[in-house]
Amino acid sequence: MKKSRHTEEQIIGIWKQHEGEVKTAELWREHGVSAASFYGCRQTFGGIDVSGAQRLKALEGENRRLKPAWWKRLKREPKNGWSLPV
Repeated sequence: MKKSRHTEEQIIGIWKQHEGEVKTAELWREHGVSAASFYGCRQTFGGIDVSGAQRLKALEGENRRLKPAWWKRLKREPKNGWSLPV
């Protein structure tokens, strides 16, 4: 995945400026962001604050860490159904 030029905190700050009635085109130029990137970030950071973004980042990291272990265990499970750990 491509590394963002802006941190989550900066992106949320840009969205707060947008909510504060600053014109969208001015924000794009000021921060060097394309329209597609600007509105794409709304899906991720639209209604959260900085602490929420940090929590989101921590959860994504935890999922990234746990996913390989989950797949490894899934491959060992019998094909006839799911079993609970004992």
